[in-house]
Amino acid sequence: MEKQQQVEQAVRNSERFLTAFHRIEQSMKDIIGTNDHLSFFKLVELSKRKNAILRKYEEDLREYATLRNAIVHHKTSTEYAIAEPHDEIVLALETIDEALAKPITVGQMFERNVSILQAKDTLRDALKLIREKQFTQIPVYDGNVFVGLLTAVGIMFWLANHEKEDISWEMTVESTLQHEKKKENHLFVPREMSIFEAEELFKEAISKGRRLEALLITDDKGLVGIVTPLDLIKIEA
Repeated sequence: MEKQQQVEQAVRNSERFLTAFHRIEQSMKDIIGTNDHLSFFKLVELSKRKNAILRKYEEDLREYATLRNAIVHHKTSTEYAIAEPHDEIVLALETIDEALAKPITVGQMFERNVSILQAKDTLRDALKLIREKQFTQIPVYDGNVFVGLLTAVGIMFWLANHEKEDISWEMTVESTLQHEKKKENHLFVPREMSIFEAEELFKEAISKGRRLEALLITDDKGLVGIVTPLDLIKIEA
């Protein structure tokens, strides 16, 4: 009885694996816009150029393709497959399939009311917001016009550069933004962007030697959310 249950579980695993594999295969064809017969490896190579999810999981998919070949080529009957994937392998492949079928967007994950500062607000106002809300990145506007992203690190460097001066906590946020303006520390992104594309933007910035502090999510209504590197780390944790 136990052996029969193990065989049934094995069949379910191989069937689930192959089902997810074939769906991913079709998703890649849809991404590159073809119905031609191409090898799975070729599909990965072509579609990764257009899709961040496939770039992230490229190596995993190549390994799963090898396992798929073992399952298909060594299947002795419709009831039993010699090469059987473990549960975690099946779940991992199904996760990729789900990500391709229904990509999670930054809008879905991070749309929220964003606390902002006005350019004429004071340094005291900024520090109060940082202390009370635990924010380290704050968009700054002059009326309805975006003028910069104020960060806790930026304030620290500004204070360090003025340590020999009498600093007034009533100085404007606009004046402390001068340090931030020396670097491109933010990007505006649409709410439809996938979280995988967002992750790539942060990594790309690092590879170019700059720190991207936040992605500002916008739509036709304006600023609707914000994504920080820490936000993405929390998702993966």
